[in-house]
Amino acid sequence: MSTQSFTDLGVPASLADILASQGIDTPTPIQAATLPDSLAGRDVLGRGRTGSGKTFAFLLPLVARLAASGQPRRPKQPRALILAPTRELVGQIERALAPMAQSAGMSTLTVFGGVGQNPQVRGLQRGVDVLVACPGRLDDLIGQGHASLAGVEITVLDEADHMADLGFLPVVRRLLKQTPDRGQRLLFSATLDSGVGVIVKQFLHNPVTHEADSAQSPVSQMSHHVLHIGRDHRVPILVDLTSAPGRTVIFTRTKHGAKALSRQLNSQGVPAIELHGNLSQNARTRNMAAFHDGRANTLVATDVAARGIHVDDVALVIHADPPTEHKAYLHRSGRTARAGAEGTVITLMTDDQVRDVRSLTRAAGIKPTTTRVADTTHPVLRTLAPGERTLVAGGLAPLVAPQTNNGRSNNGSRSKKPARASGGGGRTSSQRRTSPGSSERRSSGGAGRGRSGPGAGSAGRSHNAADFSRGRR
Repeated sequence: MSTQSFTDLGVPASLADILASQGIDTPTPIQAATLPDSLAGRDVLGRGRTGSGKTFAFLLPLVARLAASGQPRRPKQPRALILAPTRELVGQIERALAPMAQSAGMSTLTVFGGVGQNPQVRGLQRGVDVLVACPGRLDDLIGQGHASLAGVEITVLDEADHMADLGFLPVVRRLLKQTPDRGQRLLFSATLDSGVGVIVKQFLHNPVTHEADSAQSPVSQMSHHVLHIGRDHRVPILVDLTSAPGRTVIFTRTKHGAKALSRQLNSQGVPAIELHGNLSQNARTRNMAAFHDGRANTLVATDVAARGIHVDDVALVIHADPPTEHKAYLHRSGRTARAGAEGTVITLMTDDQVRDVRSLTRAAGIKPTTTRVADTTHPVLRTLAPGERTLVAGGLAPLVAPQTNNGRSNNGSRSKKPARASGGGGRTSSQRRTSPGSSERRSSGGAGRGRSGPGAGSAGRSHNAADFSRGRR
């Protein structure tokens, strides 16, 4: 960890003070490496794993250099452009940017699909200093004549390799060609494969390359475990782990699996919300708000969330379905052990997945601890997720069945009749299941894994555990 301060690296004191007010006063390695060059106006290629601090590595020079240039904002022509692959990541970037932009008197705007475009069009017409956008919707708005990139002074590509994985590179190239050739360009990526290297060669001018916390080498604060289980024990074990104190992110392979597991957890007393591509933008925003503010401490997601979730105190990541390749494993796992905090990663493995999981972890460069777990009484579960187990009748049903893109609720019903908590024994919020040593608390970056009080309501219907492996992502 760098011993330099942000001001030592050239960051204006006003911006450093904003970070200090958020408890951020020491640059991460990727920030310490890139800031001097990016603040000097150089094109920068920053390579670092998810959670290494890349967002502030490009936001600080972007705000500082726009403030120094003093160019006025003009209708339809943003002064800076940040491209990100997912709606969630766009929102995360904008939230980190907002205090700095406000202090500098700058306006910001987010542009992404899944919502009506009229508010975005009006924002562009008023003029905006910093535009944070997903490539597809921005390309559409430019095609309709609502935006121009001719006035862009600084362009940032965040999670460039993920944009490549999602097939966005042709659109990204089309957008970059519309920015001024000599404008500053900053590209941040965990890897340079999947066509990212082509973007670097075509659009970055004599870039300075910095690498820190490579995606191929997991951080030391992250412990990796494989639980060898029977398929019938998958849901009971997940209920046990997620009913411990603290935030947990569970990954499934498919959208159907995420929805099914979220319902199962809620039906058994674990307040959980889902995040996947079938949800409307309002539902995604509402669910993430519940996860951020503690109404739900378990998030069940597909890989759409592997890079879009930036929550610093996630202490446990569980691969309910092992991913198909090692990069996805590392990016999923990067939801924990962020910003120097500790974290635990658990992969559930059935008999027919042994060979695949071994190949996966070997390619990811990790040596997990493997334990065969027959049921929820195994002591390793209390070691990995310490603390008192708490179940709440009904879970968090109002957020389990949000409106989807087709306008229907996820369970196809508008009924508000409370459902019986399956497997929960009819517990109320005041009845708890405890275990030996349940007073233990796991620390994540100095913060305890405390659980906020969740809501209650209808749980929806249960699904078979095999649902995890069916359906589409």
